[in-house]
This record gives sequence, structure tokens and C-alpha cells, in this order.
Amino acid sequence: MTKAEITGPFLKRLRASTEIDEEDERAINSLPIVSKRMANGEPIASLGDRPTACCLVIDGFVLRSKIVGNGQRQVLSFHQPGDVPDLQSLFLHVMDHDVTALGNCLLGFIPHDPLRELLKRRPSVAQALWRDTLTDAAIFREWICNIGQRDAASRVAHLVLELYARLKAIGRTDGLSFSFPATQALVADATGISVVHMNRVVQELRSQGLLDFDRGRISIRDEARLRKTADFDGLYLHLNPSL
Repeated sequence: MTKAEITGPFLKRLRASTEIDEEDERAINSLPIVSKRMANGEPIASLGDRPTACCLVIDGFVLRSKIVGNGQRQVLSFHQPGDVPDLQSLFLHVMDHDVTALGNCLLGFIPHDPLRELLKRRPSVAQALWRDTLTDAAIFREWICNIGQRDAASRVAHLVLELYARLKAIGRTDGLSFSFPATQALVADATGISVVHMNRVVQELRSQGLLDFDRGRISIRDEARLRKTADFDGLYLHLNPSL
């Protein structure tokens, strides 16, 4: 696999949300990156770990989660090609949550030291990654609103539209459909509802002609109505350098 193929989704995502130039891209492509295929459920970084490299999602998906006191898991975020879900490990040395493969995926591991040196040499790359962490924070805020204030159908619809918007920005959608290997149980963990209720919500959204949630694939049937159901405003994704 060429370096351009490894960094392609990452650079495409940065171009969609920040202003980086060709020299910045060359500097990113000069980073030493070791690629590794990982299987569904395989841990990438776990609570208490001290990572020495950041993980770049090249293909597939990963998730962030945390186990609470009663042993239940809360999914904190889903990550797609081009994301660096543990970027905070550059400066927060001990992991306070888990990062796990979602389906079979291809990851690239970037050692911390060369990445830190790049950020010193290329301030514009440092700014782009800083903006990236701020966007992560904006997404977390929206997830809090989703779980805390929206009803179950709106929660699921909102998550679907977020996934769709972010994947569309890097060219990973097929019309209004996209691949997503999460089970309904996992989406229930992300939206704070029971698996039984999740099944009812999926049936409701399907019967209303809004979306289909099939194994490994989600298809939006009526985007305008789904947005209304979700109370969705994509501003928080900041998918434009001017936002």
C-alpha cells in the first residue's frame, strides 16, 4: 500500500475542514506510518494504556467507549477513514477510555515523536489538528444533547445523519447509502436506549419511509424528513474551513 493511499482519507478530511497547502501534505506524507489490519472487537488502545503512537483509520471503522461501574458499555463516538481517534494521547499520556475495531479495519500507527516534531515544524498542520480536536469536542457536545434531550427516534436519526455527512465529506457514500458494520445493539449503546427499544425505533423509521437499517448498510430514504425528525443541523461538524 502506498503512502498516498494510507494518508489519502486523512488529507481529504483535512482539506474539507481546514486550509492546508501542498507542503503540509508532503510533510504529513513523510511521517513514518506502520499499517496493520485489525479484526472486529480487537482492542486498539485500552483504559490505562500509555500509547506511543497515534492511530489513523485508513479503512473501516473504530469506536471509543467506556465501561461504567455496573459493567455496561457507553459508546462515546464512532470513527471513520481519515480520523485519528486517539490524537489526545500525544499530550494526555494515559488512556481514560477504550478504542476498539468496529468490523475489520485497516489502521496506520504514527509514532508520537515524529508527529510532535512535525507539529513544531509545520504550525499550519498543528492548527489543523487543533481544529480537529475542537470539532471532536463539538461532536461530543451534540451527543450529550442527543442522549439527554431528544427522543429515541430522533437520537437514532441524528446519529445516522452525522455518519452520513462525515462519510460524504470524504467520498465514502453511495448516493444516500453507506456501509456501517455496527449492530443495532451497538447503536443502542451509542444512543442510550435498550436493544428492544432500538429494534422498535428502527421499525418505526423504516415504516415511515425514512431509512433502512440493514446488516452492514444504512440507506436514507427521505433525507429532508429524516433531518426534521432528527433535529439535525450539521454546523457542529464544521465541514468547511469558514465555519
